[in-house]
Amino acid sequence: MALSFLTRLFLAPVLIWQGRQVKKKTPRLPEAAGPRSGHQVGGPRKIRLLILGDSAAAGTGVGRQEDCIAFQLPKALSSRYMVDWSLAAQSGLTTVQMADRLEQMAGHSTDLAITSLGVNDVKAGMSISAFLDHQKRLIFLLRQRFQVSQIIVTAVPPMEKFPALPWPLNRYLGARAAAMNQALARWVEQEGDITFLTLELPFEDRLMAGDGFHPGPELHRIWAEQAAALVKGGLGKPTYFP
Repeated sequence: MALSFLTRLFLAPVLIWQGRQVKKKTPRLPEAAGPRSGHQVGGPRKIRLLILGDSAAAGTGVGRQEDCIAFQLPKALSSRYMVDWSLAAQSGLTTVQMADRLEQMAGHSTDLAITSLGVNDVKAGMSISAFLDHQKRLIFLLRQRFQVSQIIVTAVPPMEKFPALPWPLNRYLGARAAAMNQALARWVEQEGDITFLTLELPFEDRLMAGDGFHPGPELHRIWAEQAAALVKGGLGKPTYFP
């Protein structure tokens, strides 16, 4: 997967040209319409959930929020929990931009947060060390301002599988995403209140949004089910979320 420095240098003109072509040709789809907070009835225990991130979390390319992670995750948790949830997400956000937004938001006590960030950091050419620093700041703010008890960090998706991206651009971006995931996962292993979620998703054309870049409703549902399975399993901590 990894590309050598010399290979990247040799391919640089091609990658730049392909990036411009993809940006020019890929349709700009709206974020999903619908409420960004709500209550899901369910089991006896009440938890407070915050979903935050970029265009995937915002439901870009999906018609309504009811088909996106913000609704689907509380629904997947409802067999065991009542869920008060809120969504803070916008297309195009990098990790540092999301952290800046958190600093401006009114803090409130939260049991569980799930993040979806990194694609725009990859696209922006963010270094791995800077990406990790921004992720650490984001987690710090979640702990400090929102008193988050547990955090699920969703891995940067395997961008080499995005139908909208041609070769070799997809290979290059996929390698960068994988390197960021490796660094982030190593750090998360040391943190008792964070769980790293590596998604197992079928990135097929028919399951993607119309731009071939964002997940469609079925992928949101699978994402929610995999995140919910972590929560129901105790996030590696059997005494948490009984």
